[in-house]
Amino acid sequence: LYPQPRHQLLNLQPPPLKGIVTRLSSRQGFQLQMQPDGTIDGTKDEDSTYAVFNLIPVGLRVVAIQGVQTKLYLAMNNEGFLYTSEHFTPECKFKESVFENYYVTYSSMLYRQQASGRAWYLGLNKEGGIMKGNHVKKNKAAAHFIPKPLKGERKYNLTNTTDESHSHLCLARHILKSADSL
Repeated sequence: LYPQPRHQLLNLQPPPLKGIVTRLSSRQGFQLQMQPDGTIDGTKDEDSTYAVFNLIPVGLRVVAIQGVQTKLYLAMNNEGFLYTSEHFTPECKFKESVFENYYVTYSSMLYRQQASGRAWYLGLNKEGGIMKGNHVKKNKAAAHFIPKPLKGERKYNLTNTTDESHSHLCLARHILKSADSL
């Protein structure tokens, strides 16, 4: 064995994390989409290229949601408004929770109601418009999504995190996909 140069030994940057390429279908009948100008809304067009996202695990049951076409990250600010960001920040972290009905909710990891502690959720209204996170309740249809992974597509985009944990949903998808190929 040859010794590695010191600069290679000190390279502490974590490897890129794998993301699941998916569509997020809302219980309201829309596909979540992120348009090139940063607009976030719902569309009935199931083939919209702007409705394809990279769900990147950044912690235990925590994901970053990145538009595949736009390369922008979905984020929520301290007033509950959703916006897009060119860079991954703490406002881009969403807790991924699965309910018995198989719907998934995405809540801000940073912000919640101060008095009650209630989480702020990603949500689409009945017209496909994005809702303020502090107006969305987890048990309402506005907050419910079904991730629909696209077969054979994986992205490697997020490298600026040190947490290598995978969300339980992404792990379950990987297990199911592996079982399908047996």
